[in-house]
Order: sequence, then C-alpha cells, then structure tokens
Amino acid sequence: MKIATWNVNSIRTRQQIVIDWLQQHQVDVLCLQETKVQDKDFPRSPFEDLGYNLYISGQKSYNGVAIFSKMPLTEVSYGFSPIIGKETEFDLQKRVISGVVSDIRIVNLYVPNGSAIASEKYQYKLDWFKVLREYLQTLQAQTVEMCVCGDFNIAPEDKDIYTSKNRDTHIMSSPAEREALATILELGLQDAFRKFTSEPEHYSWWDYRAAGFVRNRGWRIDHHYLTSHLCDRAINCWIDIEPRKLDKPSDHAPVVVEID
Repeated sequence: MKIATWNVNSIRTRQQIVIDWLQQHQVDVLCLQETKVQDKDFPRSPFEDLGYNLYISGQKSYNGVAIFSKMPLTEVSYGFSPIIGKETEFDLQKRVISGVVSDIRIVNLYVPNGSAIASEKYQYKLDWFKVLREYLQTLQAQTVEMCVCGDFNIAPEDKDIYTSKNRDTHIMSSPAEREALATILELGLQDAFRKFTSEPEHYSWWDYRAAGFVRNRGWRIDHHYLTSHLCDRAINCWIDIEPRKLDKPSDHAPVVVEID
C-alpha cells in the first residue's frame, strides 16, 4: 500500500498537477492539506474518475483537508470532537480528518503554522498539539495500527532545515514546537522517512520567495509517523520533488510511504 501526503496549497489551483501526479504514481491513499475550498465547491469528479473515494473537510480560502482512497474508508471522522467526545474550538478550522483502510487508521493533519513566536497564533499551535495528543491517545485505544501524516509545520531536527541559523527563535523549529511534537511521538510513533534516510538536505517545503527551491533553501515539515509495527512493515519512504519543479506548483512536495 502506498500512502502519500501533500500540502497542495489550493486544490483548484493545483488540480491538474495533482491529477497528473496520481496518474503517474497510482497511490492507494492521498492525504491533502490546504485544499482551500468549501466542500460544495470541491472538484470531486476528476478524482472520482480516477477511481478514488473522496472524503473532504474544507472551508473557503483557508485550511482544508481531504483523503482520496482507492478503497472506501470506514470509521471516517472529521475534526477532534467526535473522537475525544467533547466540543473544542480547534475544530472551527478544518485541519483534521481520519478513516480506516485495510485495518490502518489514516490520520491526516494540517498543523497550524504559528505565525511568529510569542504571538497568539503560536500559543494556539501549542494548545492545538495538546488536543491532538488526547485525540491520538483515544484513537490508539480503538486502533491497532496508525499512520499519522500531513503538514506538521515543524522541522524535527536541525538537519531538516537548510540552515541552523536562528533556529531557536524561528517559527517551525523553536524548542517549544519541537517539544510539542515530541509529546506526540512519545505515543509510540516513528518517523517513516528517517527509517530509510538519515542524511540532511532532504526537504518537503521551500519558500516561494528568494528562489527558495532553486537554492534548495528547504525545510522537512511534511511527515508520516507510524506505529511501531506498521513502521516495521514500511519498505520505503521518499519525497517526490518533481512536482515542485513545475510551473505554478505548490510550495510543498508530496511524501510517500510504502507499506508491505
């Protein structure tokens, strides 16, 4: 099974790029972030014509997540609230969707960026992680295996950034953010990409500004985190930078994990 995660930075803008990529790679599951479209306006038919079942949770202009799956998902859940059993303000932004396929719980996340350290949005990000931990703990009691993937907006280590300069005071690499991510991984999740690649200079996001991609000034912030037994079954995980080379691409590249 091939599971991909991709922040497409507007599914309508990047529709043909995603279609072409799916035709080439034929992944079983594609998790999208930043779809930036209300559910009623989502371009469903081109992807359904490719044989995918679509599960979407979006909003106008911002955020939005979706899962495309060749096989129908079961136990589909939108947001934190249905799982943790209580209302939460963090579901106002459409950032969480999950479902089960082949006995694997796929959790697709678009983690808040945080904007700037010490800002209200930064605190919102840290608080969001606290609810995420509760959410994942609840799912663990219901599911044997999990793939938690998406745009985490955090580079776990210095080697996941093109430079370590000012990392402690930079959004997406500050100690508090990395600690928040570590509390999630403490639940027994493992970084699938690092099972196969330990070297630096592998990135999944490059700023549009200052020729970030051409200069490879990137960050690895898009991840697949797997439960331990599922990680044992992983036979490959890679970042496909080819779509980032295209005209008018997303600023993120898809990341694919292959499970035996």
